[in-house]
Formats: sequence, C-alpha cells, structure tokens
Amino acid sequence: MIFKRDEDEADAIEATSPERKPESRPWTQEERRMAEQSSEVTIVGAGARLEGNVVSAGSLRIDGQVKGQINAEGDVTLSPQSQVEADIRAQNVSVAGKFKGNLIVKGKAHLARGGRIDGNITSKTLVVEEGGVFHGQSIMDGGAPPAPVASSVTAESKGSEQVKVP
Repeated sequence: MIFKRDEDEADAIEATSPERKPESRPWTQEERRMAEQSSEVTIVGAGARLEGNVVSAGSLRIDGQVKGQINAEGDVTLSPQSQVEADIRAQNVSVAGKFKGNLIVKGKAHLARGGRIDGNITSKTLVVEEGGVFHGQSIMDGGAPPAPVASSVTAESKGSEQVKVP
C-alpha cells in the first residue's frame, strides 16, 4: 500500500477482525454482513488522510479521507464521516459518506441514507436507500456483455430501491 499521512495519524490505520471496539458506533446490518464475509478488515481511521493506491486482500472500512485508487478482494465500506475521491474495485461496496469516482463492483453496490455518490457504478445489484444521493451512470452487469446504453441518474432517492439483473 502506498500512502501519505500526517505524523499524528500513526495509529489511525489498523488491521482488525470484524469485532468492534466498545467506543465505536454500532455497525449497520450492511456493514456487519460485509465484515462477516471476510476474516480480516483493514480500517482507515477517522483522522487519517491517505493519498495513492490502496490494495487490500480482505475487506476495507474507510472512516477518514482517501484520494487515489482502491482495490479490495473483499468488500469496501465507506462510513458516514468518510470522504473518498477514488476509483474503487471490490466485491461489494457500501457508501454512507461522500464518494466521488467510479465503482466497479462484482456484486452489490449499496448507497445508504445520507450517502452521496458522484460518479459511475458498474455492478450486478444496486441498492439506493431513501435519503441517498446518486449523480452519475449505472451499468447493471449481470454477467453478460455490457449494454451499449447506460442509465443516467441525477436524483435524491425518496424510497428504498433495489435493482437486480437476472
């Protein structure tokens, strides 16, 4: 992993199991499901600012700021306080913070209440919760070659939606 960080943020990045520290806020159902699928979760702490390429063999949870590229073999979770400007490739992605860039997801892309995505999403499944903001294009890739026309969306979700391609 290549990154830049401030000296006082030395303890902001840690590798841990899916168990949470008592002082942390509780996990949402989506975050818990993603964490249980991988035995290792790398956490970018709330005070951390990373710039560059982030590569994770497991899952990744981002509470801080990241700018660059993110590649994870597991799932990527962006917490409500996160600010990410990157291209992300992962198994599943859940966005509850601010995200700008492109998502390429093998499984499910999830936009939580209060989250914002400015960019394009390629996934098999897209879930947009009420209160989530998505501005960009969505390509639903069900394993077949990508369709020549992508749907373009600029909206704030008023209800929970789940779109799945058979």
